[in-house]
Amino acid sequence: MFRQGDILIVPVAEDSVPNHLKSAPSAPRDARGRLVLALGEATGHTHAIPGPGTLLVDRGSSYLRLPLGGRLVHEEHAEISLPKGWFRVVRQREYVPGAYRLVAD
Repeated sequence: MFRQGDILIVPVAEDSVPNHLKSAPSAPRDARGRLVLALGEATGHTHAIPGPGTLLVDRGSSYLRLPLGGRLVHEEHAEISLPKGWFRVVRQREYVPGAYRLVAD
């Protein structure tokens, strides 16, 4: 597992990725050509993959495919090297009295 701020990246087997997502188009890249996994609510910084890869999103579930491996970058966190493979992208949540909310980064 890999964690950067409020993003958790969990390696998964390809057969655990829903079949309908494997043939879906990738989420769009930003103006700088990066796959953005999450935008920072407080600063506008991003958790992003700058190199080759595919981000598949469906009803709140996100999967990342890195055929050559890659890097997870953010302006305020150390860069993380990721091996090649499939990953589940999870936004961290926190409990506040009466509810859960996404962790703000």
